[in-house]
Amino acid sequence: MELSGNAGRPLVVHDYFAIRGGGERLVLTLADAVGADLLFGYRSPDSYDDAMFPAGTRDLNLPMALRRPGLRAAALAARFAMERRRVARHDLRVFSGVAAPFAAPDAGGPGRNIFYCHTPPRFLYDQRAHFASMLGGPAGALKKAGLAQFRRGYEAAVGRMEAIVANSETVQARIRSFLGRDSTVVYPPCDTKSFVWGGQQDYYLSTARLAGLKRVDRIVDAFRMMPDRQLVVASGGDELAALRRRAEDAPNITFLGWVEEDRLRRLIGEAIATIYVPVEEDFGMSPVESMAAGKPVIGVAEGGLRETIVDGETGILLPPDFQPADIADAVGRLPASRAAAMRAACEARAELFSEERFVAGMRAVVLGADA
Repeated sequence: MELSGNAGRPLVVHDYFAIRGGGERLVLTLADAVGADLLFGYRSPDSYDDAMFPAGTRDLNLPMALRRPGLRAAALAARFAMERRRVARHDLRVFSGVAAPFAAPDAGGPGRNIFYCHTPPRFLYDQRAHFASMLGGPAGALKKAGLAQFRRGYEAAVGRMEAIVANSETVQARIRSFLGRDSTVVYPPCDTKSFVWGGQQDYYLSTARLAGLKRVDRIVDAFRMMPDRQLVVASGGDELAALRRRAEDAPNITFLGWVEEDRLRRLIGEAIATIYVPVEEDFGMSPVESMAAGKPVIGVAEGGLRETIVDGETGILLPPDFQPADIADAVGRLPASRAAAMRAACEARAELFSEERFVAGMRAVVLGADA
């Protein structure tokens, strides 16, 4: 697929399409809402089909082999920087991701640059020390110098933006702290109509990717303490094998791995409640999807979850330093009867993050249209 070349059409520039995720769906929804062409670095077979992409689409077909986020972002940024002249042909440009902003033409020229920021790259700012500790070996110093150069380029690219949109108040605060810029919050879109109440089966549900920062190990440990309560883990990730071993003594815990979207929606719709406790999540679509199905969420009072879950009304928020025993206590305070009583509040809360609200908010920023 190639760009239409119609400079009268807006252009959305996004890092890449690796999976069928919320960020990817956001970009496709945005491109459709403003009638934009689309430019991105690469697309995985695991992402969306051709039919989901606008006719004016260009894939740079970059290799997907680089796993470390900083190195992958640097390679993408270098390629996007080569596209600046082509991107400048469009009068309205919207950038999404970490590397895509490098394609932004100079400020002050014709046209507008708008940045939808999912988060400033954590490996350049508040998680820089952790990431730098992974860059040892003979080439470690060179890699660290490369990251410093990438940060300068990233901040220069952000400086070329006329307006910045943040995906949450949490990210808005990071933008102000790390980049010294103001921004407008437009929450990501949830396809709320696809998630519906399906009754209550006898289980609690975790859908978070099985990686360290998602803290699913603490959920597993909590249910090892509650042999009379059922936990279903409907996701995969690097920690799947280790978590299965951890739960070998717990027949009440079931691991399904990644499941098809239709089955995942059914699992959400039939659960008592969902449990989602990541570290400082930027926004967190999973709780919104759960609430759209009328299911309350046991979450953590940090990051974007403070903006989506209403403690005591649409779920229970744990303290940031929670332990497995705190999860077990929350499950005890959220039996099926209380969870069902929260259904209406959950469904109403989810509508604040609907696709319609996202489209109206982005049209107001990008096109100046009334919401």
